[in-house]
Amino acid sequence: MPKSSRSRSAPAEERRSPCPVACSLDLFGDRWTLLVVRDLFLGRSRFKEFVEAPEGIPTNILADRLERLLRAEMVEQIPATDGTKRLAYQLTEKGKALGPALKAIRDWGLAWEKGTKVLRG
Repeated sequence: MPKSSRSRSAPAEERRSPCPVACSLDLFGDRWTLLVVRDLFLGRSRFKEFVEAPEGIPTNILADRLERLLRAEMVEQIPATDGTKRLAYQLTEKGKALGPALKAIRDWGLAWEKGTKVLRG
């Protein structure tokens, strides 16, 4: 269980409910955020790589979701490995903790949604 001293994504007064499911969904329960997290797990790290994902996330929405994940301390910016001045993104410990939930969602989709398949990086 997370320690209460860890940072939170939103102050309690900004939350619609103290329910942990509601608070979690407020952070990553939209149409795009978990797909960005999925892409980070698949090894994508640059803005252009997220845009190239098959779901076709619009750039303005991607920028918003990355900013949201940064504020929530689920991702962090790091120097790009190609030596350019551009930044890349990587999951923090908090973001990596979503791995089992993402795997469970993937496994559910594979078992129950015909025609689905695992994407590779």
